[in-house]
Amino acid sequence: MQTENTKILLVGNPNVGKSTIFNQLCNRKQKTGNYAGVTVAAHSGKYNYQNQSIEIVDLPGSYSIYPSSEDEAIFSKYLIDEASTYKGVIYVLEALSIKRGLLLFRQIQDLGIPVILLLNQIDQAEKRGIHINIAELEKELGVKIIATNAKKGLGIDLLKETIAQNDFRRSHQMSFEIPTEHRGLVFKILSDTKEENQYKIWTLLASDTYIAKLETVSEQLKDDEAIKCLVPKRLQTQETIRRYASIDKIMGKVVQKKPEFKELLTEKLDKVLVHPFWGYVVFILILLLIFQMVYYLASYPMDWISNFFLWLSEFSGQYLPAGPLNSMLSNGIIPGVGGIVVFAPQIGILLYLLYLLEDSGYMARVVFLMDRLLRPFGLSGKSIVPLISGTACAIPAIMSTRNIENVKERLITILVTPFMTCSARLPVYSIIIELVIPDHTFFGISYKAIALLFMYFIGFFTALISSFVLKKIIKNVGKTFLVMDLPTYKKPLFGYDFKIVLQKVWEFITGAGKIIFLVSIIIWVLSYFGPSKQEQTIVATNVKLEQSYLAKMGHQMEPVIAPLGYDWKMGVGIITSFAAREVFVGTMATLYSLDDEAPEGNIIEKMRNDVKPNGEKVFSFATGISILMYYAFAMQCISTIAVVYRETKSLKWTLIQLVSMSGLAYIVSLIVYQIFK
Repeated sequence: MQTENTKILLVGNPNVGKSTIFNQLCNRKQKTGNYAGVTVAAHSGKYNYQNQSIEIVDLPGSYSIYPSSEDEAIFSKYLIDEASTYKGVIYVLEALSIKRGLLLFRQIQDLGIPVILLLNQIDQAEKRGIHINIAELEKELGVKIIATNAKKGLGIDLLKETIAQNDFRRSHQMSFEIPTEHRGLVFKILSDTKEENQYKIWTLLASDTYIAKLETVSEQLKDDEAIKCLVPKRLQTQETIRRYASIDKIMGKVVQKKPEFKELLTEKLDKVLVHPFWGYVVFILILLLIFQMVYYLASYPMDWISNFFLWLSEFSGQYLPAGPLNSMLSNGIIPGVGGIVVFAPQIGILLYLLYLLEDSGYMARVVFLMDRLLRPFGLSGKSIVPLISGTACAIPAIMSTRNIENVKERLITILVTPFMTCSARLPVYSIIIELVIPDHTFFGISYKAIALLFMYFIGFFTALISSFVLKKIIKNVGKTFLVMDLPTYKKPLFGYDFKIVLQKVWEFITGAGKIIFLVSIIIWVLSYFGPSKQEQTIVATNVKLEQSYLAKMGHQMEPVIAPLGYDWKMGVGIITSFAAREVFVGTMATLYSLDDEAPEGNIIEKMRNDVKPNGEKVFSFATGISILMYYAFAMQCISTIAVVYRETKSLKWTLIQLVSMSGLAYIVSLIVYQIFK
């Protein structure tokens, strides 16, 4: 019989392995990355052990109890505001950064919260000649310490056993001594309120932002002249200096480092990978290699998937009874869904390679490199995390801006992140590049891989230019600096990352598949029916595509889209892709399957061989480049628009983003087509 659910918080600095430990405990598939900012909201999971149901809440990483960004505010709220709802805290301390990590640990102890301490990556410390006396550290901190290696799962069973035994230890003596000049005020507040913990009162005085329930105490005391005269940042500095003085004494007792220890591979690699010049060169070469692999490795499974859906469409058309249902399934739904699924291998390979780079620690170097590049444009190094995440999907990328402290930098990052090439754009880019870019190589690198890399760079540089413009428009609120530790390089978890990618690809297929399924049915209905020639009010069935309601609607759009080089089919594709960008490909697959006069073959062959009445190719080089530019700049995603509004809480900025991106897409596509036609 199971006991009552036990709730425990998982806490620590950014990039110490919390999410990996969370996954090990709860057997979850939460994405981990070897750089700060992966967890931007609280994630919860459960596991059962010794007839106990344990709930683990993985909080965003933080360096201090004092919140300076939205994700840190979530952290502080859980620790203080909901103290009565959880049994204790599992604090993850990285063995390579003990001194830094003990600052927050001591703050949590002084809040009177029961703690278990995990000392993670102790093997990495030993490689650097750092020996940690765990028994002595336990004695100094008054806490149970468990040595772990999160990625290998070492120490997880002992952690579960310790949790089951409820070996959370509470400190009964404050490690921080409140400065003499402020003690009178602290004791006065203690007597005026029901609060008993001295350090909670101190955090009220030292915090210049919302810090959970203590805000209500602040309201009660807002007229107190002594509080008005305090400078919160100065109090935080006082506390930090005093805490580190105490921590230094502990470090002297428990940490020993071998002198003249040999330089590790991490230091050798960083001489190149974070170099002011060669670092960028290596990054570009890595991206080029990734896109080359995306094209060549994905070509075989894409052919298999394409042939399968072509066979399935022909099979259903041949063996199902003739009629509307046969037509809808064989010429509408199957080609439409197949047009999306065929690009799953490219998306999977791209995500897998990016996950390996994150897991290895290389992405932390990219953040460090990009800080120098992004500063003049009004962004910080932390902005590169959402921008890189935007290559998968803009929605979680925009949510990840919560770890950016500066309000202006966060708003700019939210507004420009949709310019980054997401996985939804990849099917559009892939099919158009396949149609209009010749199958040649340059020094062994495919023109198509170079074109795809170029599209990613267009998105990135447009984001930079837009940031520079917004920097001049949006009023500045303070100034921030990037402070981060570069983690050691680690061997990626190839199998684990592969499982994560399979999950993400399946989410893409099911998410896009649902949309294209509905869109395919709507397109089929509008294309299967049309006005009769004899009497416009009489509806005829199974008309030619050019005589359908869909064609009639599409032709009405042509005055607007013809200057871009698009025909009515492309116009319909653009309209339907407002639901999601990748729907453009599914729509084109459905339309060409419904067109009896379309050339034979798969979707790419039909589009490549389609010609206008004058014999000119429908998808010419000029038209193809125009489509690429349109999707590089257009918003074209209802879900992203909704998330931007939710994160900014501003209808004004949401509409400015939508209108400006759509307008820019139209103007650039118009100019490009007129130049190349």
